[in-house]
Amino acid sequence: MPKATQHQTDQLLTEIAKKHLNLETLETRNSDSLDFHDVAVWSLKEALQEAYEAGFNAKR
Repeated sequence: MPKATQHQTDQLLTEIAKKHLNLETLETRNSDSLDFHDVAVWSLKEALQEAYEAGFNAKR
């Protein structure tokens, strides 16, 4: 299986952030109100779990 490109990885992480963390983008926007967010620990755990599983499944 071919290795994911950085662009594909960024897209996947952005999708996970949107789904679990209600973040529009993971791009730096140089604004505290846009770049820093309060996140519930359970949402962060779900996002990390999905990212871990995606990485684990990509290695198969």
